[in-house]
Amino acid sequence: MANLNGFNANEVEPSTDFEVIPAGKYLAVITDSEMKPTKSGNGHYLELTFQVIEGEYKNRLLWARLNLDNPNEQAVRIARGELSAICRAVGVMAPKDSAELHNLPQLVTVKCKKREDTGDVVNEIKGYAKKEATQGQPQQATSNTPPWART
Repeated sequence: MANLNGFNANEVEPSTDFEVIPAGKYLAVITDSEMKPTKSGNGHYLELTFQVIEGEYKNRLLWARLNLDNPNEQAVRIARGELSAICRAVGVMAPKDSAELHNLPQLVTVKCKKREDTGDVVNEIKGYAKKEATQGQPQQATSNTPPWART
């Protein structure tokens, strides 16, 4: 048993259904991170909790798992690439601890994926970018100079 310290459900709004959010780009921050053992026990992954911080889906949570310690070299290479993208997105290039990545806004690209084991549709983070990428609308070119030749 656990002591609930006088919790009263009448004083708290109930949680709503946690349906997947639509695929798209969302401004989010990492709110938690933890190194966890893999199911097989032969490695570890860094689990990152992201919270959407603006828009219709504000406060929704998303997760990423980075296989930083794994016998599969390709899994480690992919995880290190994702961690590099996260570091670049938040401007922390050489973190000593994952907590240094917390509470720094970044743009996450979210996809919807069907799980093979249950058939459920779940969200998956498929990209990370700097917050500035969301500011303003794309501008029409007012010059005849091709985009690759502009400075």
